[in-house]
Amino acid sequence: MGLISGVLMLPLAPVRGVIWVAEKMNEAADRELHDPHVVRAQLAALNQELEDGNISPEEFEREEEVLLDRLHAVRVRTAPNHRR
Repeated sequence: MGLISGVLMLPLAPVRGVIWVAEKMNEAADRELHDPHVVRAQLAALNQELEDGNISPEEFEREEEVLLDRLHAVRVRTAPNHRR
């Protein structure tokens, strides 16, 4: 980047910084959403909540279904495609 283009782009620096931060947050959220270890940990925590009596069985089943759907989606997403 040259001196002139650097000076001309200077007013856009805050916008570029916000975009960079948003991209990093999106990457982190995507990793957390699609990491099977995170989903399994959330399932374990949910099971503990049920055992401790902090949630009802109905609430457990609803949350478990969501987490199992996410885990299934992760497996489908990372499975090699054997179709040709």
